[in-house]
Amino acid sequence: MRQLDFMGKRRIAFAVSVLLAVIAIGALAFKGLNLGLDFTGGTLVEVRYEQAPALDELRSQLGDEGFEDAQVQTFGTSNDILVRLQQTFDNDVGQRVVGILDSDANPVDLVRAEFVGAQVGDQLRDQSGMGMLLALAVVMVYVAFRFQYKFALGALISLGHDVLIILGIFALFGLDFDLTVLAAILAVIGYSLNDTIIVYDRIRENIRKSQIDDMAQIFNESINQTLARTMATSGTTLLVLLALFFLGGDMIHNFSIALILGVVAGTFSSVYVAAALLLAIKLQRKDLIRPKKENDEEEELP
Repeated sequence: MRQLDFMGKRRIAFAVSVLLAVIAIGALAFKGLNLGLDFTGGTLVEVRYEQAPALDELRSQLGDEGFEDAQVQTFGTSNDILVRLQQTFDNDVGQRVVGILDSDANPVDLVRAEFVGAQVGDQLRDQSGMGMLLALAVVMVYVAFRFQYKFALGALISLGHDVLIILGIFALFGLDFDLTVLAAILAVIGYSLNDTIIVYDRIRENIRKSQIDDMAQIFNESINQTLARTMATSGTTLLVLLALFFLGGDMIHNFSIALILGVVAGTFSSVYVAAALLLAIKLQRKDLIRPKKENDEEEELP
């Protein structure tokens, strides 16, 4: 079977990663994340139609009545509509929305009207950031304990790369960032780490068994040995996520986008960030194999 030279292309991959990271940082710095109501606070109104309405017409109707920033999406079925309003809550807001959207041809009923306070949103935003940082810290400790600190550094940078790419794309295109997207990012951390651990485990095993000191060759052999498993896992996962993206409805649209981006970025980074960085930080055989002590050599003598 033909061996692919992954490490021979690592400098090109590094350049691509750095370019994507710079774009992501620029998007986050100049545009910022389009935080959803979960983080900013606002009013959520759920209504139910007898027949599935056209969402663009609903947005136009609400905009004409002063709700220019209203976000309209389906909720579960095409007849259930969720309206998100960037405004403070009042007791009549639900009835006002129903009054705007109701028509004789397609009556609408109010299901619920809820308010998310700005203080709750700030707390969720702070806690979510701490949650991601804590997850990355635990990952670094785990990899350092199971492998070696150089592996931990590569895994941490790889996971940070994946998270940064997702956040940057959401900022660049102004996609709504809410708790479902945050959950997707945490899932991506777990997925990417699992892929990285598979590659790392094979690299460590081959370094210990191999009689050569060419780390690039050992890395290529290790990645090629795990490539079939990686492609099968990533491919089947993407099939499910694409089904969610096209058939899952508006409620999980951004959730599926974040996971699709995470699977692609995680597969790339497990090879060209996590593994290739080990060459950049000069991983050597002696880092994994304990040198023999004089007492050990004496015990081996007959």
